[in-house]
Amino acid sequence: MGMKTQGTEEASGLEDGGVVNFQSKGVRYNSPVAQVVLVGLVCFCCPGMFNALSGMGGGGQVDHTVANNANTALYTTFAVFGILGGGIYNVLGPHLTLFAGCSTYVIYVGSFLYYNHQKDQTFAVIAGAILGVGAGLLWAGQGAIMTSYPPFGRKGTYISVFWTVFNFGGVIGGLVPFVLNYHRTSPSVNDGTYIAFMSFMSLGALLTLTILPPNKVVREDGSRLEFVKYSNPSKEAKEILKLFLNWKMLMIVPAAWASNFFYSYQFNNVNGLLFNLRTRGLNNVFYWGAQMLGSVGIGCLLDFSFRSRRTRGFVGVGIVAVMAAAVWAGGLAKQLQYSLDNKPELLDFKDGKRFMGPFHSTSATVYWMPCFRACVIG
Repeated sequence: MGMKTQGTEEASGLEDGGVVNFQSKGVRYNSPVAQVVLVGLVCFCCPGMFNALSGMGGGGQVDHTVANNANTALYTTFAVFGILGGGIYNVLGPHLTLFAGCSTYVIYVGSFLYYNHQKDQTFAVIAGAILGVGAGLLWAGQGAIMTSYPPFGRKGTYISVFWTVFNFGGVIGGLVPFVLNYHRTSPSVNDGTYIAFMSFMSLGALLTLTILPPNKVVREDGSRLEFVKYSNPSKEAKEILKLFLNWKMLMIVPAAWASNFFYSYQFNNVNGLLFNLRTRGLNNVFYWGAQMLGSVGIGCLLDFSFRSRRTRGFVGVGIVAVMAAAVWAGGLAKQLQYSLDNKPELLDFKDGKRFMGPFHSTSATVYWMPCFRACVIG
């Protein structure tokens, strides 16, 4: 059975086991790396921009209460649908799952645009709860793709590619409030900032429709991913409950807890309290840029540093542990200098040495995060 795909591959036949003979002539749309980049672009536009907005502290508002309440609702539903998301993905498939998840990000940012005018946090809290559902769906789909599409032995590289593209969204998203609020004296961002974020997120939702299902992805050696027959809700519910009897899954729980719990502290109590509005946007550029560098470094280490996969894993974990201890010790030293009852004078990026110390501490704290997650996933 011969075929041609967009002039990028030629197939002479289908061998036993579903392996396709072809000669690659460049990056194919149906290759795993192309699909991982597409997923990265989706996350660039949606959670990447969400991270940039959250990184401003208080969702870009001077009063952090509304963002704190919205995030409480968000992570409450996220905790539930983070568990259910995998089963929903297996029932709905990638397109519906990812599109539904990305659409909720637009609603969330729209609620802050509404709050800019009405000062009623009800919409923001409801939108936060809806986003928790959507984020559970999106990250379940992303996780399914990232663990099944890459070839064995190259997961670290693919994770670093995804993480770099994804976090570039935070970099660009940090430039948005920095540029649009450069001369703004109000401590809250303007309407144009929220509209720009919503535009990126809408694009991300549309990009989900370009991602191929697993059975249409062909690896470089010509092998296809296993065809997945989507299940029914009752079967998926049973399989989800069985996960809680799997000791390997339970061992991941502490790592999952550690991966996100510090964000509210860093965004609201560090970036939000130490720096003025435009500088918080600029900090986001370097904050998420540091994650890009971390993901590339750990990806190379986990895939190419030592012949033994086990050795690479132990070395990676050791490096991440040392980095975590160092950066949080530095963060503690800075935290001891101020509190909510003794707030410091807001810093601007033009303040020279007074700015550089807290700035480097903020960027270094997050450098280890993609390394940590890559070690867990890889």
